[in-house]
Amino acid sequence: MRLGSILAAVLIWSTTVGAQNSPSTAALEAAGMLEEASIALTEADSARDRVKALTGTIQAYEAGLTAMRDGLRRAALREAQLSAELQVREQEVAQLLGVLQTIETTAPPVLMLHPSGPLGAARTGMMLSEVTPGLNAKAQALASDLQEVQTLRQLQQSAANTLTEGLTGVQDARTRLSEAIADRTDLPRRFVEDPVRTAILISSTETLDGFASGLSEISDGEIEDTSADVSDLKGQITLPVQGILLHRAGETDAAGVTRAGLVLGTRPRALVTSPTAATIRYRGPLLNLGNLVILEPQPGLLFVFSGLQEVYGKTGEVIPEGTPVGLMPGETPEIGAIMSTSGDGTGTDRSETLYIEVREDNSPVDPESWFRTDKDG
Repeated sequence: MRLGSILAAVLIWSTTVGAQNSPSTAALEAAGMLEEASIALTEADSARDRVKALTGTIQAYEAGLTAMRDGLRRAALREAQLSAELQVREQEVAQLLGVLQTIETTAPPVLMLHPSGPLGAARTGMMLSEVTPGLNAKAQALASDLQEVQTLRQLQQSAANTLTEGLTGVQDARTRLSEAIADRTDLPRRFVEDPVRTAILISSTETLDGFASGLSEISDGEIEDTSADVSDLKGQITLPVQGILLHRAGETDAAGVTRAGLVLGTRPRALVTSPTAATIRYRGPLLNLGNLVILEPQPGLLFVFSGLQEVYGKTGEVIPEGTPVGLMPGETPEIGAIMSTSGDGTGTDRSETLYIEVREDNSPVDPESWFRTDKDG
């Protein structure tokens, strides 16, 4: 087999079989996710439910950017590994190419000549027939590695534009979402908040317990009863944001603080949504908890999410499952930081923290009795 044919065959092989589940494939799929999110953003304004459409768009962008980060990190590590291996094999590579080129350029009549006569020529031919497949296999492996390095380098060169467009798109989607939520008037309300009563409650409160117990006092009038019931979802409710579990309820953190709720590590500006249909009982700053949202999925049950930078909705509104309730703080990382290989894939880029507390009849309970955290996985 000629060297050119070997290279052509390996190119076809590497782009069909060898590319399955490779870092380059993962990054290219992520680029496709970002492209789909971009298309969804252009269609969101014409959607019947703009808030829902934009929420899905932001989540698609977040998923695409997460996949792109992972794909690029794996691609950079794979390229470095291959480059190091090829450098070590440089002498072997030179010898292999020399042998293949000699076989390729030697005229057939010369190959038939041997000092020992026809028998020696026959033996030589048999040896070559045994050696050549091994040489071809090495050539195929080499060509595959070289092609993969080239593909990975081209991928990283083109990734900057894809990431820039994705980051711009998700920021645009967040801005549009904030506007759509502010313009929304179609949600039912169980009560209207009295800002004076709320201010009085906040000023007289020293703990979350005290504030939660006084929530019924902040309404301007009666709070409508509700028969909402999410008890059948207990233990299976999805967390309100993409993140990793940093501390479980009752665990002591590095500062020596023990909390009744759990702490999630999230990426900057991550979108936080309501995990069930619920009433917004309070939204805004409180004590040293920063901005928080208190949701009531059913009477006597409260979900408290604190550590937000922006909060959405109006107190008293009844919101559907998946409705945005806020954004995490932080700054969007620069392109160079996203493409860096310094991240180890263990969540070190999740620099923001969301505190989740669950209260039943105004007493804290383990959030994992309600939320699915994949603690067994």
